[in-house]
Amino acid sequence: MDTDSVLRALRQVPEMRLRLIEMAWGITGEDGSLDLQRVAFYRLEMAEAIGEAQAYVQATREAVHCLREIIHS
Repeated sequence: MDTDSVLRALRQVPEMRLRLIEMAWGITGEDGSLDLQRVAFYRLEMAEAIGEAQAYVQATREAVHCLREIIHS
């Protein structure tokens, strides 16, 4: 694994504030329970946020893999 590969992998992991976390707080009531009406209302937005989080996870895994290869080489 060369330095260029590592840099490419790291650049593919965008700095991100996961919208999914913010949305999770937005669908709970004051007592901490799920507000089912809010869940239904934000259903499509939550699906998009889940997709964003999954893409971020994949990019992060690839970067971690590259870094591990460097450490163990």
